[in-house]
Amino acid sequence: MSWQDAAGAWHGAAGGAVRIASLVPSVTELLFALGLGPRVVARTGFCVHPEPAVRAVAKVGGTKDVRLERLRALAPTHVIVNIDENRRETVDEIRAFVPHVIVTHPCAPEDNLALYRLLGGIFGREAEAGALCGALEAVLAQARARPWPARRVLYAIWQDPWMTVSRDTYISRMLALVNWRTWPAAPAQACVDGDCSRPNAPDARYPSFRWSDALVRELDLVLLSTEPYRFTEAHADALERQLGKEVLLADGGMVSWYGSRAVDGVRYLMDLAAQV
Repeated sequence: MSWQDAAGAWHGAAGGAVRIASLVPSVTELLFALGLGPRVVARTGFCVHPEPAVRAVAKVGGTKDVRLERLRALAPTHVIVNIDENRRETVDEIRAFVPHVIVTHPCAPEDNLALYRLLGGIFGREAEAGALCGALEAVLAQARARPWPARRVLYAIWQDPWMTVSRDTYISRMLALVNWRTWPAAPAQACVDGDCSRPNAPDARYPSFRWSDALVRELDLVLLSTEPYRFTEAHADALERQLGKEVLLADGGMVSWYGSRAVDGVRYLMDLAAQV
């Protein structure tokens, strides 16, 4: 039996002495949830969950600046990467010395089901993957069964410059579970001074923007994410006074981390939406 990854490559069941390197924080957490912690021999410095078990795994740099010689020395049989998280040229170099490179790219909450089955199948953890699938399917059904009021939301991930997420992102599709529709409405476009009509600009999935009266009038709610920028309650309070709109702090890990975190992430979003 074989399983297809996000790049279209097929992978058979892993055999022999399996040594896994994960260059994706969300996937590292998922591997431990699947009971594969003892087989994980390498991670990035951003792979910080689950604590404290992950501390025993060797670091090989960051998601964008992998220390290839360090990775080579750890002799992984499988390296797991992500289309958004890791550089393509880095992945190409890794393919030269690692037998199996598994590419991931969840773009929506339900994509986690395929991710669970992919890794559970390759590494012989079908039962654990099945349990995660059942848990996620149940919580997704709960979210979709509730009549959430529609809200126009701006989800800020950075300031100086201010940056948000387009609808063509995992984060936006997570928020859509509770009927929060992110600004800008058009996916994969650039927003300059509040103008979202200019396509094909760099980093269009995470566009920069500037606050304006016209923009604020379009919004019902502003969310400040705790990651990658470390927004705090103080930021939220100050911005709420400035804008005259409701501003909430959102746990970025719960909203943006796929993998096993998605189950608790959907529950977190339902709780947050219920407070608004």
